[in-house]
Amino acid sequence: MEKLKETGDLLLDSYDYVLPENQIAQYPLENRDQSRLLVLDRKTRDYHHTTFDQIGHFLPRNSLLVTNNTKVIPARLIGYKARTKGKVEVFLLQQKASRIWEVLMKPGRRIRSKMQIVFENHPDNQSEFQLVGTVVAKTDIGSFVIRFDYDGDFFDCLHRVGQTPLPPYIKRPTSQKDLSRYQCVYAKKQGAVAAPTAGLHFTPSLFGRLESLGIRNTELTLHVGLGTFQPVKANNLLDHKMHTEFFEISPQTADSINQAKKIGQKIVAVGTTSVRSLESSAKDGWIQPQRGETDIFIYPGYQFEVVDALITNFHLPKSTLIMLVSAFADRQFVMDAYRQAIAAGYRFYSYGDAMLIL
Repeated sequence: MEKLKETGDLLLDSYDYVLPENQIAQYPLENRDQSRLLVLDRKTRDYHHTTFDQIGHFLPRNSLLVTNNTKVIPARLIGYKARTKGKVEVFLLQQKASRIWEVLMKPGRRIRSKMQIVFENHPDNQSEFQLVGTVVAKTDIGSFVIRFDYDGDFFDCLHRVGQTPLPPYIKRPTSQKDLSRYQCVYAKKQGAVAAPTAGLHFTPSLFGRLESLGIRNTELTLHVGLGTFQPVKANNLLDHKMHTEFFEISPQTADSINQAKKIGQKIVAVGTTSVRSLESSAKDGWIQPQRGETDIFIYPGYQFEVVDALITNFHLPKSTLIMLVSAFADRQFVMDAYRQAIAAGYRFYSYGDAMLIL
């Protein structure tokens, strides 16, 4: 750790950068795989500029992609207090138990225990529908716990009253296109409140071209929570505590990864969420099937056990995500790549461009 302190790798300000506002992508590109791709080689410390549809030329032959098949739910709900009719915005964070969710609420100052919040279906929906949430408690970190009352499937109810939870740096109303474009084409398991954005660039045809090169893929699940994207406030990274997120690696996925490793194939994590899942379930370099919560915090000095290459988007300054990327590729190398991307006019964040780190 002394070496880290000397190089500044443990200092929050070491992960800061200035991004022109016009480079924050507000809309997805017409074609997913036409985003730009900055390729970083950790051994040679070289950079290469290309487009995402050309990624097959750079990925190790016969490598194994590990994707996160989580599906974004309509996590932003606009409701009103049952007694006063006052407007309340609720953002789902994480399911804690059957019908029980941790949420953010705005405005939160006058929210009290046992208060009921009513959510009605969209105005253009002809049939009337209500979802009711009862406030159970307020947490130490300022979030709330709510119990929802409903009939049928909860996620079906959400799709009737909720909105796509676009990040706050996308400063426009949600559109119909976001329902599909803020999802990976392989999204299956509902539960995320933000997209695993590195996967947004893939298309079925691109997967087909990669398969012809011997590049296969396997899936795991990590339900992305808001905590992943919250800025670190502690000046020293050692003082930061990660928010937990649910993840699952099936026996079949674990076996696919371990078999690939046995024959020398490279493991390519698609996104930081895949990295966190893989490294959380690694033991002596091998993947263990696992289902549960992870609060793993990866920053420079971390020794990776499984991941050989990483596909990732450009992340917010001072975020745990840019710290994870810096742990994988060396902070100074990564921050220089960010500066080059800014100078070259890359689009940043969720709907932005991507990096491949080899």
